[in-house]
Amino acid sequence: MMQLSLLNKNAFVGGSSAGIGRAVAIELAALGASVTLVSRTESALQETLQRLDTSQGQHHSYIVADFNDSEDLMAKVSALLAHRTIHILVNNTGGPPAGPILDAQPSDFLHAYHNHLICNHLLVQAMLPGMRAAGYGRIINIISTSVKEPIEQLGVSNTTRWAVAAWAKTLAGEVGVWGITVNNVLPGFTRTERLYALIKKRADAAGLSAEEVAEQFRRQVPLGRFAEPEEIAAAVAFLASPAAAYINGINLPVDGGRTKSL
Repeated sequence: MMQLSLLNKNAFVGGSSAGIGRAVAIELAALGASVTLVSRTESALQETLQRLDTSQGQHHSYIVADFNDSEDLMAKVSALLAHRTIHILVNNTGGPPAGPILDAQPSDFLHAYHNHLICNHLLVQAMLPGMRAAGYGRIINIISTSVKEPIEQLGVSNTTRWAVAAWAKTLAGEVGVWGITVNNVLPGFTRTERLYALIKKRADAAGLSAEEVAEQFRRQVPLGRFAEPEEIAAAVAFLASPAAAYINGINLPVDGGRTKSL
């Protein structure tokens, strides 16, 4: 029988005050995990915390932190790790601003690399010893289908996501010996604030309505609709589970078939 239970496992979920991150935290808790939320906005974290399942004796918590300040983030993570081993790390951070790559400044790349690649790396380095000691580790990165096909007007994001994917693939080859897996989930068009901000930006630039641009996006998806955050969360939860123990180093699109490459 497929083993999906995460009872007695501890998870750390980035960007969990809204959107995909919040949906992931809710799903992991529903499977029995104790979840530590992290985001910049305490009120939103408290709201998410109230939605997490506790029926299996889970103990949830949150950290208020901004990935722009990695020193503060890691100080708070160190305090957490002093009394809690993290078995499941979900790296999820808000995407870089939209725009053509030719308009990007060097500082735009450096900022994106810091918040995505560098912070991911620091979190892994901090949590990996606990995963090794526990004999269980799942590192799951929420990135983008742009690692397979670049997305127009997302120059900095495309570049940064590819860097994270390459980092994750390399890491998977190094930590697999300890039974720890590293995988990437690639959301397609998902009903989040970021998607609708991108739609508005495209609409304004083209002189179209937001609904016209939304319909253009939907027509790119064979299933004919946008994903719900919970559908991305389901893929993350499976990769976090014991059932996915032999899945390592993959990029998993969850995009309704939009990505045309294999």
